[in-house]
Amino acid sequence: MPHSINLQKWSVAIIMLLTISCKKQPKSILFYTEETTKNSCFYGLNKLKNQLKKTKINLIETQQKNDAQLVINLNENIVKNDGYIINKTGTQTILTANNNRGIIYGLQDISEQITPNNNWKNITTKQTKSHYNFRAIKFNLPWFSYRKGKNLSLHYETCRDLKFWESFLDMMVENKFNVLSLWSLHPYIYMVQPKNFLNASPFTNKEFKEWQAFWKALFKMAKQRGIETYIVNWNIFVSEEFAQAYGAAEYSKDSGFWGEGETNESIEKYTKEIVTQTINEYPNLTGIGITLGERMGGMTSQMRKDWINRTIIAGIKEANREAKLFYRAPLSAGLSSEGTVSKSTEILTREALENIGLKNDVHLGFKFNWSHGHSSPKLSIVHGGILTDTYWKPKPKNYKGIYTVRNEDFFALRWAQPDFIRAFIGNNSQEYIDGTIIGSETYIPAKDYITKNEHRTWNYAFERQWLFYKTWGNLLYNKTTPDTYFENALKKKFSITETNKLLKAWKQASMNANRFASFHQGTWDATIYTEGFTTVGGKFIDINKFINHPVLDSSYVNIKDFVAGNYTKAHITPLKLAETTERESNEAINTAKFLKEKHPENKRLQIELNDIEAWGYFGLYFASKIRGGVALENYRTNNDKEQQKKAIQFLEFGLKQWWHYTNTLNRFNVDTMPHQFNPKFSFSELLNDVQNDILIAKE
Repeated sequence: MPHSINLQKWSVAIIMLLTISCKKQPKSILFYTEETTKNSCFYGLNKLKNQLKKTKINLIETQQKNDAQLVINLNENIVKNDGYIINKTGTQTILTANNNRGIIYGLQDISEQITPNNNWKNITTKQTKSHYNFRAIKFNLPWFSYRKGKNLSLHYETCRDLKFWESFLDMMVENKFNVLSLWSLHPYIYMVQPKNFLNASPFTNKEFKEWQAFWKALFKMAKQRGIETYIVNWNIFVSEEFAQAYGAAEYSKDSGFWGEGETNESIEKYTKEIVTQTINEYPNLTGIGITLGERMGGMTSQMRKDWINRTIIAGIKEANREAKLFYRAPLSAGLSSEGTVSKSTEILTREALENIGLKNDVHLGFKFNWSHGHSSPKLSIVHGGILTDTYWKPKPKNYKGIYTVRNEDFFALRWAQPDFIRAFIGNNSQEYIDGTIIGSETYIPAKDYITKNEHRTWNYAFERQWLFYKTWGNLLYNKTTPDTYFENALKKKFSITETNKLLKAWKQASMNANRFASFHQGTWDATIYTEGFTTVGGKFIDINKFINHPVLDSSYVNIKDFVAGNYTKAHITPLKLAETTERESNEAINTAKFLKEKHPENKRLQIELNDIEAWGYFGLYFASKIRGGVALENYRTNNDKEQQKKAIQFLEFGLKQWWHYTNTLNRFNVDTMPHQFNPKFSFSELLNDVQNDILIAKE
């Protein structure tokens, strides 16, 4: 009996120890996938594994499908649109997609669903697909760059660092961007050593191998993440070494992109060869992009088309594999390099595309509202003017349109306006439009040179604009993405509960950029820099220019026409615009101040709230300038002295708002920063220009 009691005690003890031991052991989720699917799962599974590990849950592969809690299927028979299906059968979650992107996005969705408490039971059934097939980022490279300046060259080391690209590509996946387009005047010289033009290369063998390793690693990382890569150039350019060795295209020495292009047999042979060689030597590179652009001055539209066909298109066709083509619509319909459009050029380009002879459909690119896509969500102009319907009627069979939504308008201030993006998608989702590219010509989101060092808690510039990328990418993928998705992202980042208020304030503040660029028409890059309130040559937009300048969006009427009575009831008048802008700007400022006071210890939140507050003061300045402009034009038209007094009062109030705007901006950012059209740009120094408006009104 004593022995049986002791045995009983020992049994209880062993069971207790095993129970305690089991509790210490991490739980496991078993997943199953076919051998042929593993490469498609690699990136997504690693991301999911890393998240689960944080709470000691292991994701383990099993060879027995029936044992798995997660089953991953790659099924080429379902619709190919980067979508995925999540089904639940008994204890199993089944993820099915057509391609590796769909698998990655599906695993990311599962990860997001279980994030709140890491409960596998939280996963719900879902079916989704991409709205746009082509969701791209335009990234201008700092080497052989389109423009020159410290604002571009200072990114050189960062952009050669693969750690930067790993981080940037991860951000793209997170936000469902699926195309990275890399832009340079002549990127090929960094990618291949042309076999028949050995003197064209500027690099030693060692240097070139380093470049080659860089590109191969970059394209491989992108492919693992389901991201397509395109190299895009302008024409006609060669390397400086080629120009010296072969006595051709000597303008390439200083990268001057404006003017007449040079064509001869050696340049054509060289161009064709490097395109073919690049496609052959980089199997993970998806495609080639071309621009019938700046260094093609002196050539007719027909000559430009023929040159492209003999060189780049021919080079693509001679490669030993298929490569996709991004064909930027002609930037000029005439002999110059300036932006112009014509129906005859559209007809010629359409014929060229329809007879191009490539296996894959071509993507035909247009700048949405020229260089200032963050203006109106409806299309008013492209590069050069207004298009006819030639490209779209009848329906094209082998090409689709891509809108490039450029941002030359805000770099220092953070922007996030999901309602603007939804409106853009709603206006531009015709069956012939396949997607969108977002990005800038004059700003590279690599090295952060704007934030003061003591306030920066992130590594790279694109991380400053994290909500910009999150709203654009996720809505381009799924246009029905609700605000709650972005509110949850804000909650995760800042650990606050007032995310509804925060997102509303961010929307209100960001709309000031869109309203200004809709009201004050911009064309090429320098015509407006919204957050700086400047125009060509970095000059401040004074009250006289402001009154007389045309609008971009025909929903608005400018000040001169408004005072003259040249508008209809359907127009948004300047005074109505000022009223809306002032109201929403004050609401944004008040929300930002409220949240600042409530969360004083949250340093990252303080910095981003500061931008909302700054945008608010920008809006108050904008509204005051509108009212001042209307009063001043009324005085000039009717010689009403009372209107002159009002104009001065409005502009004096505006001066105070610009002072608040500047001080708020400079709280966390450097006072002087390089800008493309002003190497020592300073918001503070513009105070004198703001004050000068008052003197103009007094004259």
